[in-house]
Amino acid sequence: MLLISLLATGLPDSYGQGSEVGAGVGGLYYTGDLSRSFNIRAIRPAGTLFYRYNISEPVSFRASVTAGNLVGWDEYTPIDEFTSRRDASFDIFLFEVSGVFEYHFLKWREENFPVRWSPYLFGGIAMFGFTAPDEKAEDYSQVQPSLPFGAGLKYILNPKWYIGAEIGARKTFTDYLDNVSKGDGVSKDYQYGNEYNTDLYYYAGISITYSFYTIPCPVSPYRRKYRQRR
Repeated sequence: MLLISLLATGLPDSYGQGSEVGAGVGGLYYTGDLSRSFNIRAIRPAGTLFYRYNISEPVSFRASVTAGNLVGWDEYTPIDEFTSRRDASFDIFLFEVSGVFEYHFLKWREENFPVRWSPYLFGGIAMFGFTAPDEKAEDYSQVQPSLPFGAGLKYILNPKWYIGAEIGARKTFTDYLDNVSKGDGVSKDYQYGNEYNTDLYYYAGISITYSFYTIPCPVSPYRRKYRQRR
């Protein structure tokens, strides 16, 4: 709240875009013990709903819910003879709630600015839950934190509507999205992975946003003088 208050002090009087809502569609992808390189066949559909508050001209806060499936197979991304023999796979449903700050590089919302688009970076924190098979490799929690970060591009269609495209990664603190992690290293059952490399998942998609745009009221000369005196 302190950060939001400090940023809000820089909000100009003419700024008329505060709250926004939107939705997006895209895909989820995973990297971990069963997938260490990109494979387009492992992308699964996903969707997101979000609320955004524009704290200042360059900075926004976004709260989102995102859901979709994650999959992975040794069959399609074999790394060596070990993974070929292991031949593991997984297919889970994931649900995420996140809060991130966005930083826009251009003054794209200003009506007199010639560019109607802006790249942006985002980062924050999230909590996600995921399904797991009946037989777990270990007794692990299916609700975990993650750190979302990434980049995107927004384009204004008109004062109330704009579109965007974004790609982001989620750094997790678990190695069990794929239900494969440590093993005893003695019994060569080929069912274990590297416990020191935690799993990551990614979301990429396009979105449309509706802005509750308001026409800002001009500041009268009387109000300017009053503010100067204060």
